[in-house]
Amino acid sequence: MHGSFAAQLVGIQRRYNHPDGSFMVDALRGVDLSIPHGQYLAIMGASGSGKSTLMNILGCLDRPTGGSYHLDGIDVATLDDEKLSQVRGRRIGFVFQAFNLISELNVLENVEVPLFYQGLPRRERRLRAQEKIELVGLSDRATHRPSELSGGQQQRTAIARALVSNPAILLADEPTGNLDSSTGESILAVIDQLHADGLTVVLVTHDDRVAERSQRILRLRDGLVLEDGPGGRAPIASELVA
Repeated sequence: MHGSFAAQLVGIQRRYNHPDGSFMVDALRGVDLSIPHGQYLAIMGASGSGKSTLMNILGCLDRPTGGSYHLDGIDVATLDDEKLSQVRGRRIGFVFQAFNLISELNVLENVEVPLFYQGLPRRERRLRAQEKIELVGLSDRATHRPSELSGGQQQRTAIARALVSNPAILLADEPTGNLDSSTGESILAVIDQLHADGLTVVLVTHDDRVAERSQRILRLRDGLVLEDGPGGRAPIASELVA
């Protein structure tokens, strides 16, 4: 049942206790969400709607206080922190608004970082990093450091780093938020192409125009799913069959 989905969440709740114990905040109040392999999903919602919390749970950066989550068929609730970290490193690719590159490392070295933590041999790390750098069109910048790159090139580097582990899901949190519109458009075109090549993409955005590039738009309000409907690239019926 779970294996046919990249991610499957059932009854997900996340409650935060106020530090002084005076009250509790229900960031998520029972979210059901199944993401088939190869889908392009946009998550939207106002500040405080729960979209960041949902993103953190999808990315195994946070644990739900209720409900179940299967990532690529794995019941993540049963994993200890070390195993959870391993699953996150291998099955989730993250792209953030802030590029989060290491300033002392060049493009190639930045893209290699996740594989270093997985203990891969240096030669294999290098080959896989070069392949992903080529995929995002940065082969001629491989030896440049982040300070020598434009914002768009830094985000392409971050995308290559997210892909180097061959993840089950690419999670992109406001990936064009720090970029001008034309540069942002080029980054979204890269993500479009990755999805066309079969990658499962989950994009958090507040921009309707960005969300419309997806197949499916999930809108949250007050920790609940307000709306779950088609995006501008809604899949044909045969694609919906998981």
